[in-house]
Amino acid sequence: MSNHPILLAEQVRKRYTEGPQPVEVLKDVNLRIDGGQTLAIIGASGSGKSTLMHLLGGLDRADDGRVQVCGRDWAQMNPKAQGVWRNQHVGFVYQFHHLLMEFSALDNVAMPLRIRRTPAEQAQTVAAQMLQRMGLDARLQHRPGELSGGERQRVAIARALVTQPQLVLADEPTGNLDSDAAAVALDMLLDVALAQGDAVVIVTHEAAVAARCQRQLRLVNGALQDA
Repeated sequence: MSNHPILLAEQVRKRYTEGPQPVEVLKDVNLRIDGGQTLAIIGASGSGKSTLMHLLGGLDRADDGRVQVCGRDWAQMNPKAQGVWRNQHVGFVYQFHHLLMEFSALDNVAMPLRIRRTPAEQAQTVAAQMLQRMGLDARLQHRPGELSGGERQRVAIARALVTQPQLVLADEPTGNLDSDAAAVALDMLLDVALAQGDAVVIVTHEAAVAARCQRQLRLVNGALQDA
């Protein structure tokens, strides 16, 4: 068993150079998360939350510092290796579901498994089991356009969790839902992720969502501080 934390960020900085003056979005961000831990990062719109999530997931590169997931530094991998590592270790949930509209819920959820070359029948079996855990066993063959907003988001959550990632990064995962659908989706996300022993990071501007996590940090002027 590895002694590495699931996620480690040390002295992370990110700046953008658009316009006459560079803008420092993140300043000396330090973060450590182990398996089974849940963290909410709270911040106003434009505070850099999504930028931070992209850095943590290896979708963007820090200007300074380092970000490691499961013991490997994103900056030390080429794009192909990053893609493989993400598929093996990271699940993403966004405010908008980003499902493939021409595919069924089952095929959408099976997709990450097929990318890692899991045989089709096995991938569909595992995907069906995950959708059942999301309360969607009657919706396996429905396409996203035939589902409610809350159901679509639960399919997206199932897709993020189906590979049993060590790290789940959720960017405003309930921000596009009404309160009832949001509560169901958040319950499903946390229940299944924690049952798998995943580490979960949720960025949100909603205090009620943040309160569901074990730890809360606030992103203020590019730095993380206790909420």
